[in-house]
Amino acid sequence: MVNLGSYVFVFVSLSLAVVVPSVQAHIAVHDEYWTQRQTEALQQTLEAYDPEPLNVTDHFNHQAALAMVPTGIVNETRRELRQVGRGNKKPRRGRRYESLNAIDKCWRGDKNWDKNRKKLADCVLGFGRKTTGGKNGPFYVVTDPSDTDLMNPKPGTLRYAVTRDRPLWIIFARSMIIKLQQELIITNDKTIDGRGANVHITGGAGLTLQFVRNVIIHNIYIKQIKKGAGGLIRDSEHHFGLRTVSDGDGINIFGATNVWIDHVSMTDCSDGMIDAIMGSTAITISNSHFTDHDEVMLFGGTNKDVIDKKMQITVAFNHFGKRLKQRMPRVRYGLVHVVNNDYTHWEMYAIGGNMNPTIISQGNRFIAPPIEDSKQVTKREYTPYPEWKTWNWQSEKDYFLNGAYFVQSGKANAWSTAPKNPIPRKFAIRPQPGTKVRRLTKDAGTLGCKPGKSC
Repeated sequence: MVNLGSYVFVFVSLSLAVVVPSVQAHIAVHDEYWTQRQTEALQQTLEAYDPEPLNVTDHFNHQAALAMVPTGIVNETRRELRQVGRGNKKPRRGRRYESLNAIDKCWRGDKNWDKNRKKLADCVLGFGRKTTGGKNGPFYVVTDPSDTDLMNPKPGTLRYAVTRDRPLWIIFARSMIIKLQQELIITNDKTIDGRGANVHITGGAGLTLQFVRNVIIHNIYIKQIKKGAGGLIRDSEHHFGLRTVSDGDGINIFGATNVWIDHVSMTDCSDGMIDAIMGSTAITISNSHFTDHDEVMLFGGTNKDVIDKKMQITVAFNHFGKRLKQRMPRVRYGLVHVVNNDYTHWEMYAIGGNMNPTIISQGNRFIAPPIEDSKQVTKREYTPYPEWKTWNWQSEKDYFLNGAYFVQSGKANAWSTAPKNPIPRKFAIRPQPGTKVRRLTKDAGTLGCKPGKSC
């Protein structure tokens, strides 16, 4: 096996095409521009990797616990309800956000969210916690749903906005349906914020985050995504290039770091819904709803990509729903924290992988299908038991229904050293149990936010 150090040396010195000739990232001509971007992306992968992952998972669980603690406002509401029962006063509204999960509770109670949109960037938890998207840039309003010019995108379109070489917080003037003619190549420091509108990316190509950093995708629909034929496509403000056929992923994360996908509803993509490959790390996927698909999430593209040992991803507060089959996610190498998700449907398995990934499953609800051979949550692929028995796949406070079961392996807590500055151990730091998942994921998917009202 090629060790990581030699892989990194070759990756920088000779280019990605030499190391993994089967994966070209849909770049037909790997010119100086893309060579520089991939070199910068590798450095960002190494910098974004957290050598103390337990600090990150503990911080997530700590914040999740704090969000569940009743506040004075909740107690006040209870007193009000008692007074209402006695006929003394009318109930006050707007307390629904008190029951939200730790990410949502950070911003959804603000009825002026539309005037404080960038507060969202302070709310991400997990391995993508340092993602700020376009927080440091101006707002850009998408007014035109068309996608007719791939080389010189029309101002006002989504393609024009995401290819600018500066931070932007992208919002939408109204509800719209966007059919992308080819993959939408997103540059650094962007937020796509669909709140206040119903934004559907459907019937065409998907989103590509290739060798970029610091991207937020929030509150949009992505469905019926098709393969793109390729061709000349603008990939930044001052560069365009020849692309090959795209896979048909809903969101393709390729060598990207600091990515947060939140409150996205995804249905029926040609390939994967979300793929994170080739050294992608520092990612959080949260509060999203997935339906009608076969291979949902792929983390780690091939067995040769040992750079994916640096992959760290949080999958939290999502609902894996109707007519899903497998890969929620399927992992090679790396570490994935799967926490407080609702798995109500799968046909083959829920969580799988090979090449010794670390899977930390905490506080999820797993409802097995009626198929007797598919009740196991986990699947180790192409690997004999004597090898996979040492992999660290741990389940803690998961809630199993209809015969679902998780096959653990490895040693508990062997996946991370003790944190240097642990949060006070009075919290333990244990995850919220799977019995609370329905509450934590009840608003998974896109939200119907309206200006002037808490979302």
